[in-house]
Amino acid sequence: MYRISAVCTGNICRSPMAEFCLVRAFENAGLGTAVEVTSAGVTAWEAGRPMDNRAKSELLNHGFPAASVEAFHARAFEAEEFARLDLILALDNGHLQELQDRAPTEADRDKVRLIRSFDPAAAGVPQEQLGIDDPWYGDMSDFDSSYALISAAVPGVVQYVAAALDSPSGTAR
Repeated sequence: MYRISAVCTGNICRSPMAEFCLVRAFENAGLGTAVEVTSAGVTAWEAGRPMDNRAKSELLNHGFPAASVEAFHARAFEAEEFARLDLILALDNGHLQELQDRAPTEADRDKVRLIRSFDPAAAGVPQEQLGIDDPWYGDMSDFDSSYALISAAVPGVVQYVAAALDSPSGTAR
């Protein structure tokens, strides 16, 4: 089983959208039983709370099942997760730095990547410009934009994980 977690600030906007998009993409690629996707926040500020209503609306507008979207509850990223995860997808540069700083080993630090680093259209874009701004402070158009940026990166994540699953070591190159 290949394990991934998408991580943003409170786990109520960007990372849940990434989780839902990734789960659907892995299922569509026939890898749903080989890949486990979760999401979390670098903080516990929103732990136990439902997803932001605007993020819910965005997911529902893209055909995600209402029951699954409504059942989602935020949680905080725990240090123990480094040991069980294969890939940790940070949604912005602040999350990337926070997670890399928390990583107990260099190998764990190497598991942390910006989700947009998997978007082929972002190739050559400086890392500091690859973050996805927090839509919580904006309006619905900001959620649309976040969803579009996440969606653009998902195929690259699927390709990366598929290569890892095909390699003898279980790690993509």
